[in-house]
Amino acid sequence: MSALREARALLVRDLRLAFRRIGQTLLPLFFLFAVVVLIPLGVGPGPDLLARLSGGMIWVAALLASLLALEHLFRPDYDDGSLEQWFVGNREGYLAVYVRLLAYWLVTGLPVVLFSPLAGLMLNLPAPALGTLVASLAIGTPALTLIGALAAALTLTTRGAGALLAILVFPLVVPLLIFAAGAVQLAADGFAPGAHLGFLGAFTIVCLTLAPIGIRAALKMNLE
Repeated sequence: MSALREARALLVRDLRLAFRRIGQTLLPLFFLFAVVVLIPLGVGPGPDLLARLSGGMIWVAALLASLLALEHLFRPDYDDGSLEQWFVGNREGYLAVYVRLLAYWLVTGLPVVLFSPLAGLMLNLPAPALGTLVASLAIGTPALTLIGALAAALTLTTRGAGALLAILVFPLVVPLLIFAAGAVQLAADGFAPGAHLGFLGAFTIVCLTLAPIGIRAALKMNLE
């Protein structure tokens, strides 16, 4: 089987498994929606205050939402033994890792990106910043997935690893959060956010290059 056909088959299988656990899969989106609804109740309905805070709040909510399903990213495969099949024979495991991350982002990150314009409108984000918010999430959420997956692989055999996941992930995503929220705020103030979005793109490319190496090594370490 060619690598492309194998990747397609793995992606279809992972998406089917994700949709069988639809409640767990959509948990990040439900969380983001709940945060967007509750924020005006907590900080007050003042449109100027919401507009000022909305970009950063949506990004913080997206970060927290990305952590909700991470513990189960590799755990079912580890528990039923199918994770070992990723490294059988001459397989390096990178194909399975990349496909799993793509499937995970499609069912958890992409819905957040698609929901973000509505979230921005609900929080009174200025219209010129809506496009930047969507662009920053489209560029940055893959990096959240990659960093989260690395933490999930490192804590694969740790029961109740939710708090440990947060401790591992938060320091690594601070630059991402700063520049993403900064890009949205610049656009809301009428300035060009290109430099901040460029940094987000560079950060995601670095994660896309290095994180799978660490994820594969962590998974193999947990299998030995």
